[in-house]
Parts: sequence; structure tokens; C-alpha cells
Amino acid sequence: MWTHLQIELYKIFKRPRTYLAFAAITALIGVIQLGLKVDGKEYTEFVMADFATSFSVDGNILNGYFICYVILQLLLVHVPLLIALIAADMISGEANMGTLRLLLTKPQSRTAILLAKFLAAVVYTLLLLIWIAIMGLLFSMLIFGTDDLFLMKSSYVVIVKESDVFWRYAGAFCFAALAMVTVAALGFFLSFFAENSIGPIVATMSVIVVCTILSTMNIPLFNTIKPFLFTSHMNNWKEFFDFKVNDANEAIIGTIQNPQKIIQSSCILFAHIVGFVGAAIILFRKKDILS
Repeated sequence: MWTHLQIELYKIFKRPRTYLAFAAITALIGVIQLGLKVDGKEYTEFVMADFATSFSVDGNILNGYFICYVILQLLLVHVPLLIALIAADMISGEANMGTLRLLLTKPQSRTAILLAKFLAAVVYTLLLLIWIAIMGLLFSMLIFGTDDLFLMKSSYVVIVKESDVFWRYAGAFCFAALAMVTVAALGFFLSFFAENSIGPIVATMSVIVVCTILSTMNIPLFNTIKPFLFTSHMNNWKEFFDFKVNDANEAIIGTIQNPQKIIQSSCILFAHIVGFVGAAIILFRKKDILS
């Protein structure tokens, strides 16, 4: 399977659209960083407008840690499309080119072939997130420096000490990777049902949009299914930036306010990955391949 994985990775990285995804990420992050570098003072004044009369914050609010948080909030909404471009093409692309039937003549089981394809899509997804971490976090730290992380929640303000931030980003990116692999698994599963990659790509994004809407709607009819939708858990990387406080309302360094929520969301996302990939393998093993 290792040889077949190498072949699948070669197929992915010989496509121009693979590098367009990395170029798009670079351009988007660069635009955000440039905009905040030029007009960052006005932005921070706007952010602090409601709190200026209540308290003042010493230090540099507009630092690399804050910039990365802004980038993640803006970018992780759009990354699923870039992942779907590759993951939803893994099987349908072969069928479209007429090479899927030839591929099955190899002395490997259908399960091994399918797992190699999915692992190649996972590698692409992880590399995309690593690039986001390099551009969004490390480059932002170099450009804007580091300081305490100032975040505004719906009803309170969070200030994370500089020494307590980096590990939280490591956890957030790991969780985001699990969420994005779930998207890759969905696109991979849907690519089984078409012989043209456009259909699975559009279907993947449509499922994400519909599930996201259901996740955000506060309607009793949908409240019972919301906890089981993977889109309800994709943004829980933010939980890494909430921490426990003591009786004096002081932050307890190195803690997470609701670690159980992160574990539960991770389990649900992992279950979706296993479900999508498992269903694809079961269907693929039974299907007559004619293309």
C-alpha cells in the first residue's frame, strides 16, 4: 500500500489546482497581514471601542498571536472548499479518465487501494493546515511580534498570557486538522457516486452549507440532531482559548475551561471519518467498476 500511496501523492501534486490551493492560502493570509499592518491601529481602536471606558490593556494587542486567531476565524470557513477540490476527485477523477478499472487490475485489494487514496487526501489536507500554521502563526509572530493574546467573547473578555498561548495554538491546529480530515472523508465518500469530479465537489460543499445552517438554527425540531452533525463541532478549536479561573477570577495557567467538550467533539468527528471511509470501502468492494 505504501507504493500506491506514493503514486496517489504524485497524482495529487502534479495537478496545478493543488498548488493553486496553497497559493490562495498564501494570498489570503498575506492580504490579512498587510491590511492589519497598515491599518491595525484603527482596527484595534474599533475592537476596543466598547471597552475603552472600562479598562485599559498594557502591551501590544495587535501581535502575532492575535493575528493568527483572526486568520483562523476567517480562513477555516473557506478551507473545506480547497480540500473538496482534491478529496472529492480521488475516485471520480479516476472514473472520469477511465483508469479506475485499470487500477483494479493491480495485485492489491480494493480496500488497500481505497485506503491509499484516502491517506493521500489526508496528507494533502495536513500539509495545507501546516502551511496555514507557518503563514498564519509563525510569519505573524515574526512580523507583529508576540504579547498576551486579547480575545473578545460574546459576553466577556479573555486575556491569555504570552507564556500560555503557543501550546493552545498547537492544540487548536490539531483539532482543526481533525475537522478538515472529516471534510476530506466526506468528499472522498461522495466521489464514489459520480464519474465527474464537479458533482462530488459541489455536493460536498452543499452538505457542509446545509449542515452548518442546521447547526446554527435554534429550532426545537433540529436541536435533537445538532449534536450529531459534524459541522456543530468543527469550530470547537476555540475551546483551547478558554481557561479555568480561581475564586479571584484570575486565569489558571495551563488549563482549559471545558476539556470534555473538546474530547466529545473529537470523538464525533472521528466517528464521522470512520463512517464515511468505511461506507466508501463497503460500497466500493461490492460495486461493478465499468469505467
